[in-house]
Amino acid sequence: MSLAPKYVASSQPDPKRFPRSSGVLLSVTSLPGPYGIGDLGAGAHHFVDRLVAARQHYWQVLPLCPTGYADSPYQGLSSFAGNTNLISLDALAASGWLTAEELTDHAGFDDSSVDYGRVIDWHNSRLTLAYERFAAQTGTADHVAFDAWVTANHGWLNDFALFVALKEHYFGVPWTQWAPDEARRVPAALTAAREALSERIAEHRFRQWLFFRQWTTLKDYANAQGVRIIGDIPIFVGHDSCDVWVSRDLFDLNEDGSPRFIAGVPPDSFSATGQRWGNPLYLWDKHTASGYAWWIARVDAALTLFDLVRIDHFRGFDLYWQIPGSDDTAQNGTWQPGPGAALFEALGTDRVARIIAEDLGDKLGAAIDLRDAFGLPGMIVLQFAFSGSKVERERFDPVNVTGNFIVYTGTHDNNTTAGWWETTSEAEREAVASFTSDYEFQEPNWLLIQLGMRYRAHTFIVPMQDVLGLGDDARMNTPSVTAGNWSWRCTPEQIDSPFWNRLRQLTEQQQRTHG
Repeated sequence: MSLAPKYVASSQPDPKRFPRSSGVLLSVTSLPGPYGIGDLGAGAHHFVDRLVAARQHYWQVLPLCPTGYADSPYQGLSSFAGNTNLISLDALAASGWLTAEELTDHAGFDDSSVDYGRVIDWHNSRLTLAYERFAAQTGTADHVAFDAWVTANHGWLNDFALFVALKEHYFGVPWTQWAPDEARRVPAALTAAREALSERIAEHRFRQWLFFRQWTTLKDYANAQGVRIIGDIPIFVGHDSCDVWVSRDLFDLNEDGSPRFIAGVPPDSFSATGQRWGNPLYLWDKHTASGYAWWIARVDAALTLFDLVRIDHFRGFDLYWQIPGSDDTAQNGTWQPGPGAALFEALGTDRVARIIAEDLGDKLGAAIDLRDAFGLPGMIVLQFAFSGSKVERERFDPVNVTGNFIVYTGTHDNNTTAGWWETTSEAEREAVASFTSDYEFQEPNWLLIQLGMRYRAHTFIVPMQDVLGLGDDARMNTPSVTAGNWSWRCTPEQIDSPFWNRLRQLTEQQQRTHG
């Protein structure tokens, strides 16, 4: 395999910005814990401890937004709000807002997967109990802190709290099915809704305060020990979201609020009919006219949460796939121009310096030039180096890749490495073996982990499922499949697996240690 010159990064990484290092990809929802879903409490802090002990520099997470359709973090209800199902209930008990009995009042949750329907209902009932006790304790230091936080975040918080309260009022239906004046944000209708739903709005502000307070505590804990958090910004937002409801003039919608066109990708190795994501498309001329104010606010919100952010589907800033909203598949779409360099120039040097480009796929064209012009790290997925398209195999050739890249065995959209190995051809396995014949560990997941550690790219990230050697039943997401995704969880026994010692050994051997 040889690397075509056009795919060699023109910018080399700054070793101060990106020292040679490694980390682990694990969704917060996948952490162990007793309440059906990972949270920001003791389990998350313990995971940081495990990263530190294994000398890992990064923890990469999936989007932390409140989820909507199919429980996907890439179809969030807001780009600015947090997922309140991740709030640590034990921490609320420690504050006196929940009792021990209220935390054991459930029939038992599965340690290995998230049952979102049960989890969301039960968590919401506990959060309501906590709010009622908080609201009854006026004049406390917590109330002072809460009031100050609400004031500081009013720009997005008031709209989001109203949006969620209205969504509850309408039993969860999309905002396009609300009363017309509320869907169109007629001021008088919004004023009346705020008055009628004032208690629910106050509770949703409280929940957001809890999320951000707990997340800040966790991030500070990680950073203090040398662990940086990589977050994720989906390039597109969910149609049934506060983002679109509040700023519908920035999106390509019909008069009734439905999308004229939707996002996705054409047929590829994931799907013969392409991927029809359903997200509305941006009216880029309106964003340009505003100086990209919405995007600047969105990136600022992400950089408040994370040390670095990966922008998913980076190629969409060069060209994006426009699918008629009425089509059932992505086959009849067309390529349309994105904002290109103008957006990143508007974001400015400091923001751009903390962005990672998810630059996967074929026929990337000028997207590669855009990535390199701003010095953004690109991505290498090792599974694609051996069983991807011809272009991907050339791009990810272990012999030729140097420069400004982050290497992954796989991502949340891939099968686990052990699951992938079961479906690979003999030729693909032989290709892996040609690079890994002298490696100590012979399990396929460890072959790819060792290969990734050896790359000359500055950063290596491995999904937790690959550290554990789990099969396809631990896969996080299957693109174009709406059911059964996002539910995998790491059990308490797995989080304390002896495989951490192997990871540390390889990290030290390949000089990817931090501190």
